[in-house]
Amino acid sequence: MSTAMRPFRRTPRPLPPRTPLRAQRGVTLIEVLVAVAVLAFGLLGIAAMQLTSLRNSESALARSQAVAQTYAILDAMRANRQVALIGGYDIPQTCTAPDAGNLVANDLRHWIQAMQQPEVLGTAACGTIACGSAQCTITVQWDDARARGGDAAQQVVTRTVL
Repeated sequence: MSTAMRPFRRTPRPLPPRTPLRAQRGVTLIEVLVAVAVLAFGLLGIAAMQLTSLRNSESALARSQAVAQTYAILDAMRANRQVALIGGYDIPQTCTAPDAGNLVANDLRHWIQAMQQPEVLGTAACGTIACGSAQCTITVQWDDARARGGDAAQQVVTRTVL
């Protein structure tokens, strides 16, 4: 009986797929550029939202200033109620301060000048006062075109009883 030795056969194992060493080390330049571009667009969006927010808050501040100015002239009118009741404070829409003179003219002059200060409503601010018996309507108008969707002739109308 002859025992022949069988040759040892090795079964080949499949080789893992070849990957270049560069892909295993880190990110590529293209991936970095894409990440930077996405970040840049995100930051631009945040800056645009900040600008819109700033414009709208300026518009809200102007509206608050206009209300404060209507109350300021109402206080002056209530202090001089008898003259206000007979229409002494009535003025058509005006953007120029009246000349100084008596108490009513001084009140109106101070009111228009206070509204037209740059930190209040700006030089385009105008005012109207119309009183009928004890009811008065005070209108303050200013340029609010800088706000998003703003109007060049923004108005606050206050109706009250003296």
